[in-house]
Amino acid sequence: MGDDGHVNAMEDDEASAAEQRRAIDIYPLRNYFFGSKEALLFKNEALADRVQRMNSNYAAYGLRTYVGAVLLVELFKHPHLLLLRLRNSIVQLPGGRLRPNESDLDGLRRKLSSKLSAIGASDASDWEIGECLGMWWRPDFETFDPHLSSNVKGAKECTKLFLVMLPENREFFVPKNLKLIAVPLCQIQKSHETYGPVISSIPQLLSKFSFNIIGT
Repeated sequence: MGDDGHVNAMEDDEASAAEQRRAIDIYPLRNYFFGSKEALLFKNEALADRVQRMNSNYAAYGLRTYVGAVLLVELFKHPHLLLLRLRNSIVQLPGGRLRPNESDLDGLRRKLSSKLSAIGASDASDWEIGECLGMWWRPDFETFDPHLSSNVKGAKECTKLFLVMLPENREFFVPKNLKLIAVPLCQIQKSHETYGPVISSIPQLLSKFSFNIIGT
């Protein structure tokens, strides 16, 4: 096979791989309404007290599981990730800790409704949760960088990220002490120090998908 044939074969392989990637429908940010609701109550405690509380809960209930939602929107013709900001510095994915014996999906739906839906709204089942994108394990609560491995023995905490597909339109109601922001995926990938190891890995985790931006 000549050079032209080799190049054509490579192009065909790349095109075939692209076709095999599952497309994610993303809608413009302008399609969504953003309102506010009563502030959430957060524990005001010192780091040492927080670590002690988490260790006590681990002793009582076992592995602590945190679930986070990957929500995507379009802005300026590029995919953006929705994040919650607390105190103008702490940034996190919508989600939270599971209750004892609560399933991943039930817990994530509960947390999404608590942080992003109107008070009293019964739309927990309306959240379309897709596949788990990744899992991180932490062997202790004193070290705040999670370990990306399924073989961590005696892990105390597991963080799971799930892809959540947004409909064409939706109303978001965010607690007054939180702010919902849209951050470009390209910015997140380059800002490990700002967003931490979990959030900054999301662009790479999404590389197996293609984005179908609708309505731009």
